[in-house]
Amino acid sequence: MEIKKPSQDWRSNLNVYQAVARLVQYGIITGLIEEEDRIYVRNRILSELQLSDYTEDVQSTSSEAESNIPNILETKVEDLEEILKVLLDYACEQKLIEDSITYRDLYDTKLMDCFTPYPREVVKTFNALYQKDRVAATDYYYKLSQDSDYIRRYRIQKDVKWITKTEYGDLDITINLSKPEKDPKAIAALLHVANTEYPACQLCKENEGYAGRVNHPARNTLRTIPITIQEDPWFLQYSPYVYYNEHCIVFRGEHSPMKIDRTTFAKLFDFIQFLPHYFVGSNADLPIVGGSILTHEHYQGGNYTFAMAKAKVEEKFSLPGFEDVEAAIVKWPMSVLRLHGKNTKSIVELAEQIRIAWQSYSDESVMIYAETEGIPHNTITPIARKVSDDYELDLVLRNNITTKEHPDGVYHPHKEHHHIKKENIGLIEVMGFAILPSRLLLELEEVKTCILEDKNPMDQESTAKHTEWITAIREKYNNLTEDNVDNIIKDEVGLVFCSILEQAGVFKRNVEGKQAFLRFMESIGAKEL
Repeated sequence: MEIKKPSQDWRSNLNVYQAVARLVQYGIITGLIEEEDRIYVRNRILSELQLSDYTEDVQSTSSEAESNIPNILETKVEDLEEILKVLLDYACEQKLIEDSITYRDLYDTKLMDCFTPYPREVVKTFNALYQKDRVAATDYYYKLSQDSDYIRRYRIQKDVKWITKTEYGDLDITINLSKPEKDPKAIAALLHVANTEYPACQLCKENEGYAGRVNHPARNTLRTIPITIQEDPWFLQYSPYVYYNEHCIVFRGEHSPMKIDRTTFAKLFDFIQFLPHYFVGSNADLPIVGGSILTHEHYQGGNYTFAMAKAKVEEKFSLPGFEDVEAAIVKWPMSVLRLHGKNTKSIVELAEQIRIAWQSYSDESVMIYAETEGIPHNTITPIARKVSDDYELDLVLRNNITTKEHPDGVYHPHKEHHHIKKENIGLIEVMGFAILPSRLLLELEEVKTCILEDKNPMDQESTAKHTEWITAIREKYNNLTEDNVDNIIKDEVGLVFCSILEQAGVFKRNVEGKQAFLRFMESIGAKEL
């Protein structure tokens, strides 16, 4: 491999040597490395950049009048994106990488791996902290995941978030901007990439330290925490796109498909015993109502309280043989049963009894079919948490049947809402946290302009799909102004999401739906309290 000096005509506000020095300083101020590691880590970075020399002059504190170079010692955590951009621009200029988001992400992850501790060190530190304070252990691990740039803080901060008040509680609405858009250069490169089954998927343990490729994200800086769940090896990591505080993923060591059964409920409570300050839940195990990855058993959790967890219960029930567990229907747009008690074994057994009953339950009067032509439709999305000294397990009843009228799913966002969202309703959204596509950022600005300037939405492609919605907003509000239109549009987006959740509910929030829900409860022997 040829070792280079930076080309003499390459210029930037921050030259490559100075960026290297600032990146090393970033590692020190975040605690990723110690002062004794400075030269070693610097040389690793230089090697990745294919540089054979370095000058210390960039560490001087020259005045702004003489130079645009800031003082190295004044490097801040927030400077990381800027520092990496200089090094990535240099790498592109020197033809070390293609200038596209995919190749830049692969390369800067490799640079950040120069700082990231070995897995054994991370596990050792986590376990030592865990013995004293479980919260301190997750605080350390979460900070490490951000400092190493595995979680890109500067991208997460770009996500647009707000709260919409509804009859069910305050729903979280987000427009996701942190996940990179599809890269045309990377897509083209796929034609020349050899097929590989390593790692088998993006949730396999073999991702730890994997350099990535154009069709698989870099995971050089990923470090996982091994845990034992139901006597099997599992692993804990954080999501690189953290949608909420400490958004974690718990995945099985073995590459095996998602499955909801009795052991699922037991596994969820095993994790709650391990980290009682976290919630944990599983996507359903069927297409349409399941998550994006059904090929590898995994759960999602974190240190966050969703609207569904705060939702009040309505009808309460007792079930024979489970007098120590309170069952209740939750006031929520989707169909949720909450099991509450101190004995997790009783909760698990009752949950399994309900799951088995729901799996074969049909009620044609409300369009619920357990199966058609031998294809099963009923399953459950379960979520576990600890509440004071008690435990809760929410069971969200799901059904993935499709019809000619609703080819994407009867209990799925309907066509009239596809202008806002048409993707599956997974675990996070079930709990009241909308993850909306990035296209909406520009489209909602165009909607705003359309409303304020009284334009015809059909005149522009970005607003045409929103025509009926825009008309409804104009009819609903008499006085739309520059001062109130932003909040009104946000509220209306949130109300669309609330309607989508109602569409995903198998028992509707009307008299007929509530009576049907009670019939299901009667079918499992539940008695109203």
